[in-house]
Amino acid sequence: MKRDNYYQELEDKGYYKTIDKRSKDYREYKKWNKTKSTLILTERIIKPKTLQVNLKVSKGYESLKDNVAKQSEGVGDTVAKITKATGVDKLVKFIAGEDCGCDERQETLNKMFKYKKINCISEEDYIYLSDFLGSNPTKVNHSQKVRLITISNSIFNQNESTDINCSTCIVGIINKLKKYLQVYK
Repeated sequence: MKRDNYYQELEDKGYYKTIDKRSKDYREYKKWNKTKSTLILTERIIKPKTLQVNLKVSKGYESLKDNVAKQSEGVGDTVAKITKATGVDKLVKFIAGEDCGCDERQETLNKMFKYKKINCISEEDYIYLSDFLGSNPTKVNHSQKVRLITISNSIFNQNESTDINCSTCIVGIINKLKKYLQVYK
């Protein structure tokens, strides 16, 4: 593979939009672009925003972090996972060749039908939430309510007000956070 700046210069000039998608140069560019976007995605999703130095990383948190990073961006990723699991992708690549257009189709489907983005919880918030839910609370004080709403807002990209006094709303947020931990653990 060539140097990063080689691909970046050609990409900036629009070279890869004009060449044949079956060419060796395009396949190498696509491989470079995939590794570049994976690194960016990994930095954005996996690294928690705030880490306390003395906190011990638990296995549950590591598992949750990995599972959030593996989530599908859209329908294209889901179709790709299904075809891989059933072996259809190998059959298509055997018949149509290595560059069958599946990756472009996957990207197009992801752009057309995006899923809501769910962020990874920070380790500090994970520990707080695990402790809070583990104690089976029957009442929630003001500081707990504010912290739970803040955690929910950061995970689900929401902008809920922390001044909510509706107990049903708070129970809904707590249930949503419970489900988040159950699904991604």
